[in-house]
Amino acid sequence: MEAALANPRRDDAHRLVLAPGRTLAGAPPPGRRWPEAETLDNREIDRLLPQGAVHQGYALLPTPLDPPALEEIAAPAEGVILMLDQVTDPQNIGSILRSAAAFGARGVILQERHAPPLSGALAKAAAGAADVVPIARVVNLSRALDRLSELGWRAVGLAGAADQALDEVLDGSATVLVLGSEGEGLRRLVAEHCDTVARIAMAEGFESLNVAAAAAVALYQAAQLARTANHIA
Repeated sequence: MEAALANPRRDDAHRLVLAPGRTLAGAPPPGRRWPEAETLDNREIDRLLPQGAVHQGYALLPTPLDPPALEEIAAPAEGVILMLDQVTDPQNIGSILRSAAAFGARGVILQERHAPPLSGALAKAAAGAADVVPIARVVNLSRALDRLSELGWRAVGLAGAADQALDEVLDGSATVLVLGSEGEGLRRLVAEHCDTVARIAMAEGFESLNVAAAAAVALYQAAQLARTANHIA
């Protein structure tokens, strides 16, 4: 919640409630004001939230985030961007956002029609990362990959059946890591718009990882190599 309050991309928040004795750490960013906090007991906060929602004596009703344009997260062409091809599970996307924040990804690209809203289970799993990592939404992933290529990015799709391992194809250049859904994997057309496809090297006899775990491994490998390349340069 404090990440949302401190996010300069959020223009306002409608309501902030705190349980008795709770306080906020830190201060609002320059030019921003936090909404005046209301004090409510835990039962009253429970009634404000969706059934099953868990809180720790805090609740915030923020304004929705306006997603950045693709070009905003792609310029300059350096580092790592993550693209998710029809990954729809909110908890997986939330976990992926946490990994993206942890490993310094420039942003995450989702489809407009095949991705859940940045709220509820997704926001909870992201643990504030949705307010740290820019999230662009695009209509067509293939066209987005073409645009990223024009801007200097190299797209690497992850596929378990790929001939080469991820560490063999990463070269430290600006890289878009493209992951597909757990059931279908990368769709053919999206894979065809990648510069190459690769697999995560695993022990013999083990074929796949959960998409959130795969994203964490891939982001770590790509981010480490990108930092090394930038240091050398």
